[in-house]
Amino acid sequence: MIDLLTAPLGYPFVVRALAAVTMAAAACALVGTFAVLRGMSYIGSALAHSLVPGVAVGYLAGGLSRDRLFWWATGTAVLAALGMSALVRRSRIGEDAAVGVVYSGMLALGIVIISTARSFAVDLVHFLFGNVLSVSGADLIRIGAVAAVIAVVVGLFYKELVLVTFDRVFAASLRINSRWLTALQYVLMALAIAVSLQTIGIALVVTLMVAPAAAALQIARRFHHAVLTAAAIGIVSGVVGLYLSYHLNVASGAAVALVCVAVFLIISALARVLRAAAGEERRGTADPAT
Repeated sequence: MIDLLTAPLGYPFVVRALAAVTMAAAACALVGTFAVLRGMSYIGSALAHSLVPGVAVGYLAGGLSRDRLFWWATGTAVLAALGMSALVRRSRIGEDAAVGVVYSGMLALGIVIISTARSFAVDLVHFLFGNVLSVSGADLIRIGAVAAVIAVVVGLFYKELVLVTFDRVFAASLRINSRWLTALQYVLMALAIAVSLQTIGIALVVTLMVAPAAAALQIARRFHHAVLTAAAIGIVSGVVGLYLSYHLNVASGAAVALVCVAVFLIISALARVLRAAAGEERRGTADPAT
């Protein structure tokens, strides 16, 4: 058992992968908890797919340079987030329609760009499903820097973000600009998704953002506890997924996503059992015959 845990640590690329997935999971949990409570999970999916044109342009501009691909993808995701926010504020269509317009438009643009470079079709697989085992030292620095920015921004505006998440009407009465804070949440989600691009991939990144947060919200009674629990679930899921990927020789991103979903299902089942037991106990206490 000890060999199963320590053997992978003898490879530097595994250690780097563990560090990358830890930072990405923490960043996604920090942003994902707000998103799940506000019903913005679908926005994460749209922002994830909006990375496609950025990755495509980055590839055409600099080949497989990870630095250029990362920053092009990040810039595209942020622009898509700002575009969604602007459409919601300035048009009469609903948030879901605005997200759908931007999502379909960005994805179509990415497909058009990809079609101009036939060789890119093969390379795209790494960005769709992640390739965390290829993370380099420079990648870790970029991931850590963006994750730190997310943590600092959330820390600075934590009270305002929590207030807008739970009661936008009350926030407006306190003259808190909920629209600006909503746009900030969009941008933070875009940054978290960009951070997770190489670790888990475009197609699976929403799982890392939503599943740990949804699981944590079922068992935590305070919001900051939910954030910390979501981060812990995400990190543990990432580590377990990487170990399974190493020992079973399966795709690392998919393994992490499956572990996240499995943990969510287990916690959901346990939460239902505990709620049912608590309900039975309350009824038994209230019944004079018992």
